[in-house]
Amino acid sequence: MTKVPKYKFSFASFDLIVLSVAFLISAYWVRYDKSLAFFDFLKEAYSIIALFLIAAGFFVFIFQINGLYKINVIFNRAAHLTAIIKSLYYGTLNVVVISHLLKSSQILDSRLIIFMFIVLVIPVLYLLRVELGRRILLKYKRQFNSNVVIVGDGTTGKLLATKLLFENPEGINILGFIVNHEVSETKLNGIQVLGKLEDMKKINSQFSIDEIIIAIDGINYERLLEILDVCNSLKVTVKLTSELFDIVTKKVSTEKYAGIPVLGVSPHYSNNLTLKIKRLADVVFSAIGLILLSPIFLIVSILVKLSSKGPVFFKQVRIGKNGKPFQFYKFRSMRIEEDGEEERKKQMIEFIKNNNANGSDTKIVNDSRITWIGKIIRKLSIDELPQLINVIKGEMSLVGPRPSLPYEYDNFDTWQKRRVNVLPGCTGVWQVWGRSSVSFTDSVVLDLYYVNNMSPWLDMQLIMKTIPVMLFSRGGK
Repeated sequence: MTKVPKYKFSFASFDLIVLSVAFLISAYWVRYDKSLAFFDFLKEAYSIIALFLIAAGFFVFIFQINGLYKINVIFNRAAHLTAIIKSLYYGTLNVVVISHLLKSSQILDSRLIIFMFIVLVIPVLYLLRVELGRRILLKYKRQFNSNVVIVGDGTTGKLLATKLLFENPEGINILGFIVNHEVSETKLNGIQVLGKLEDMKKINSQFSIDEIIIAIDGINYERLLEILDVCNSLKVTVKLTSELFDIVTKKVSTEKYAGIPVLGVSPHYSNNLTLKIKRLADVVFSAIGLILLSPIFLIVSILVKLSSKGPVFFKQVRIGKNGKPFQFYKFRSMRIEEDGEEERKKQMIEFIKNNNANGSDTKIVNDSRITWIGKIIRKLSIDELPQLINVIKGEMSLVGPRPSLPYEYDNFDTWQKRRVNVLPGCTGVWQVWGRSSVSFTDSVVLDLYYVNNMSPWLDMQLIMKTIPVMLFSRGGK
């Protein structure tokens, strides 16, 4: 597992304590039996209080999504306060749901908890987090600083180093450059040259490196990803700034160092335990989803059968983890035609090779084949729901890269095949932030961003964002 910067851990711990205390005080304040002492009240209402403490943990997740643990947000008062208010708005919706479930409680007035919680939390978080916490971090920044090395001595690397030194040094201690070629200088822009890429492990053992920032100019995807592998093998936080990943910075909210977007590219599902937890979550939530959605499955199955001749489910061979093929399930949304797939195959191979630079549509579909019910279920992404069966079978995950077809996989470049290093997903970065608005290469880059940034936080964020994508009909054609 990669290291979590000290300042992020400190702020997250502080938030959890403040939110938990605010819930406890709010609940105690609005109790019906005013004669109950505090600890007696806790014993009486422990089950209800437990729900609100879980909600406090959920708030921390919301804070993470809204960037409240990013250094550029922490040190910007306006951005900091805006992110807090936005986070509390979405988090409070969660509290409203819990309060509604507890509206018949005989112990406390759960509806008033919301008001009391907001009254307590907003001023406390503003005064302690935005003002006091930020100033403490500034005053004792050396204790919270991340020891950083920059891989790359070109224009991008030098510009990043210069801006970090002179414009926004808080939280960053630059140890030096690691270069991709022979250099005669021992210092660049006043910063020490620590060595070459081949010396990464040795350099890491000599220095206490917390973070590596890759900022190399004039490099191709294959070499960049090789360097990324070397850096991630050191088990430190790795971040990237590169024009090759511009599509990610355009689609995804990223951290900024001195105004320069940097991407986190350190997978946090990096050992067997966390991967097993991810698998367990996949099975549990997929099973729940299949049970709750069973009425929709039944209705759609009947309508698909009535719309045209053919099976209810569309089955197709897709490429799974490590290039292993599997049977992929969807609701059938098109009329069956023997020659239709051959034509699509030719168009898709041409699309991959030419990269469709205009980014108008990554899906090649013959609209005349789509049935009336197919148009509806494709628009709402309901046709994708049978993939939950693939998840139960262990062939897919709830979150992951888009599963490719065999002929697509055969026409991928070597670096593009890295998207099969993990299980494909029902949803993912491309499905949420790309859909049909990016080129083929950009869709691969978005998938590779996920592969190199896998984490429970990102999975939860993508799952939550998938729901509005479906509800607001941003599904495929």
